[in-house]
Amino acid sequence: MATDTHYNDYGRWIRSKFPFKVQKISIDAGFSCPNRDGKTGRGGCIFCDNRTFNPSYCDRKNSIRKQLEEGKMFFGRKYPDMKYLAYFQAYTNTYAPVDKLKELYEEALNTEDVVGIVIGTRPDCMPDVLLDYLERLSRQTFLVVEYGIESANNDTLRLINRGHTFECAKETIAKTAERGITTGGHIIIGLPGEDAAESLRQAPIISDLRLDILKIHQMQIIKGTRLADIYTQKPFHLYSPGEYIKLISEYIGMLRADLILERFVSQSPKELLIAPQWGMKNHEFTDLLNNHLKRNGIFQGQNHRMSIG
Repeated sequence: MATDTHYNDYGRWIRSKFPFKVQKISIDAGFSCPNRDGKTGRGGCIFCDNRTFNPSYCDRKNSIRKQLEEGKMFFGRKYPDMKYLAYFQAYTNTYAPVDKLKELYEEALNTEDVVGIVIGTRPDCMPDVLLDYLERLSRQTFLVVEYGIESANNDTLRLINRGHTFECAKETIAKTAERGITTGGHIIIGLPGEDAAESLRQAPIISDLRLDILKIHQMQIIKGTRLADIYTQKPFHLYSPGEYIKLISEYIGMLRADLILERFVSQSPKELLIAPQWGMKNHEFTDLLNNHLKRNGIFQGQNHRMSIG
């Protein structure tokens, strides 16, 4: 990790991978989720609403190429020479026959100015035959597989109706990393039943996973979800910006120094968000976090230790 920063920043890492600017373009490829259609469960995770991260140009009625072309028009006005990563983001983007997945991924990669793909999925939806294909593909192009972990606590995973265990995530992440595939993970801080002490307990456990990249964000209550009903009936604590900055700073200090940190916060559309209402953009939060880290001399890895068991 560079000495001029307090954490291993994704932005700097991705710039080291390409000689030009790159931007992710989200794609909705029309997938479902085994936790919605009955294979694993019904109703999905209690917090989930994919509208919170589907931008306006992302419409599953359109082909992969058309979504990418519209995304390029959206971003290209500011940076005409930009290149792009096709981000298969909505729902579970490995939940289809392998031949169909190949067709979709390769349609994205054959779109002009697309220089790689990022595939968001669940750890219980990665068969070995697909890993075989992704291993080959990763030798030909930039590729990241990003797994939703959400928590290292199985009681929490059951509570949020996640549909898989932490052990499943750990095993699948290890199998992916063994193939030489760049592997990302996603967790949520402040899930129901998890206080600051529990989040910090999990930090070394998450850090020990064979992840290259970690994405973190705060718990948000989204209209129309089952979690919104629970929160309305019996509100539980959600972090203020100041509380979250203090917690995430301590969390950063407990992570291994080589883990790439892609984000710490998410900003759901105002019309969908019930709470917490922070009233700040992601970059504003990041500025506050960086200032806190600097003032307090906190660096990623300074308190890292291996998890026990």
